[in-house]
Amino acid sequence: MKYIELTVHTATEASELVADAMWEETPHGVAVCDAADLVALQRDSSVFWDYIDDAVSPRQNSDVLVKCFFEPEAAEETASRIMKKIAERRALADGIPFGTLEATKREIDGDDWIDIWKKHFRPLHVGERVVVVPEWIGYTPRAGEVTVLLDSNMAFGTGEHETTSMCLELLQERMRAGDICIDVGCGSGILGIAAAKLGAERCYLTDIDPVAVDSARHNAEMNGVADRVTVAHSNLLDEAKISGEIVLANITAEVLVLLAPEIPKYLKRNGTLILSGIIEDRLGKVREAYTAAGLKEIQTRRKGEWFAAVFGR
Repeated sequence: MKYIELTVHTATEASELVADAMWEETPHGVAVCDAADLVALQRDSSVFWDYIDDAVSPRQNSDVLVKCFFEPEAAEETASRIMKKIAERRALADGIPFGTLEATKREIDGDDWIDIWKKHFRPLHVGERVVVVPEWIGYTPRAGEVTVLLDSNMAFGTGEHETTSMCLELLQERMRAGDICIDVGCGSGILGIAAAKLGAERCYLTDIDPVAVDSARHNAEMNGVADRVTVAHSNLLDEAKISGEIVLANITAEVLVLLAPEIPKYLKRNGTLILSGIIEDRLGKVREAYTAAGLKEIQTRRKGEWFAAVFGR
């Protein structure tokens, strides 16, 4: 089957916002190619990785390429909607650099890009216990390891990006068996599924993207934790009485600030809030918003250009 590949040139700080706009318009995949990620991987001794394309040189590539795929039949309309949504996010982004936003389209064979993606995605070790494993690869976990299976039709969230890996690390450090976990903006469901496999009693996941909701439900079933993982198509939980010892939100700083009055309502008295998706010049705004909501910052972690922040009451 033929697909149209849309590539948008942007900057590291805006790559997730561009990817989010694409995810709203296609169920067929979004890829972020950022040379800065390779630099971070090379410097991070806690992450094991197996593949790097010799043609990619961080010194020669300052652009971030964000790619998505959709059917040729409505290519012009789909690309136009995506670029309009990116422009809307740029207007609301309060000075975040978006790069050139140069866009190109080309027709490709769908089987080719799926096979290439599968060829280079390997089991990824994050923190002391979690291993993110492609569902088509056989992997035997070592003693104490927890595997999170993801398939090739996933929404954003594979554990490779710094924001996700920091959340997984902090989750392992902070969560205890029997905790209730809430993940706001769950994407592929990777964080909630990892929490369930690490011993959470219940996990409640929300996302505004229906593709992400379907993907998270599918991945929960595939991992055998669907009986303990509830996924809702929503900004936040509809049931206000639900609260958790662990609340996670790996989104963007702007959205985190907007949700600051609401998210702490779902955190138990001695609970831990883990936030990620924050660039350095937005960290102060996030701190201010959650301090105003009655929380105290416990810890900050940095990987590459990204920050994660841990709060408690």
